Amino acid sequence: MVGVAQAAPGAEDVPLSNSRTIHYSPFTGSFRTVLMSSKRIAGPEIERLIQLLAKVPGLGPRSARRAALHLIKKKEQLFVPLAGAMAEAVDKVRVCSTCGNVDTVDPCTTCTDPRRDPSVLIVVEDVADLWALERAGAMNARYHVLGGTLSPLDGIGPDDLNIAGLIQRLAEGGISEVILAVNATVEGQTTAHYITDQTAGMQVKVTRLAHGVPVGGELDYLDEGTLAAALKSRTVF
Repeated sequence: MVGVAQAAPGAEDVPLSNSRTIHYSPFTGSFRTVLMSSKRIAGPEIERLIQLLAKVPGLGPRSARRAALHLIKKKEQLFVPLAGAMAEAVDKVRVCSTCGNVDTVDPCTTCTDPRRDPSVLIVVEDVADLWALERAGAMNARYHVLGGTLSPLDGIGPDDLNIAGLIQRLAEGGISEVILAVNATVEGQTTAHYITDQTAGMQVKVTRLAHGVPVGGELDYLDEGTLAAALKSRTVF
C-alpha cells in the first residue's frame, strides 16, 4: 500500500481491482480510494511456491516467504532433495486399509509388526495422535484411526468416521482391550460414549486415557475442570 498509515481498529479495506481499494475509517465515517502497488517481487513460480507454503499449518504468509527464501538459498542441499522426497511420497503414501494410518505399504508397519501386542487396540482421532503416542513409547500396541470425531453441528456422523471398521476388527476376535485415546473435548467424549455403546455385549474391556494433572504441572495454574477430573481419577499412592 502506498502512502497509507497503519489502519485504526475497525477500519476496513474493500478491494476494487488489482490496483485500487476503498478504505473506510470508523472515526470519520468517510471512504477514500487508495492506490495499491501492483509490482511483483518475484516470478509466478516463486509466488506460487509461497502461496502453497502459506497453506501449511503453522505457516503464514511471512513464514512462507522466509521458508521459500531459505529453500532457494539452500537449493542443492535442501530444495532439490525435498522436492524429490515429496514427489516420491505422492506416489507411494497410502492409507492403511486395516487401521487408517498413513504409510507406504498396506497394511501399514504398525499393523504388521509382530512385536506389538495384538490383544490391545488404541483408538485415536487422527494420525497425528497416533504419532504422538508412538513418540511417548508408553505402549507397544496396535492402533485404529477414526479420522475425526462425531459432531452433529458440523454434520459429521458415525458413517463419516472409521467406526464400522473398528467394530469389524473387534468382531473378528483376538482383541481383549480397547483404549479410547480421544481428546478431552465435547466431541471426543461424545465419540467415546458412542463407541462404548456400540461395543456393549462384546467380550472386550473398554478403557480411556486418564484425565488430570499433567506431569510437571502446578495446581495453581490448572483450570477447574482439570482439577475436578484429577480428583475423580485419584489413585492409591
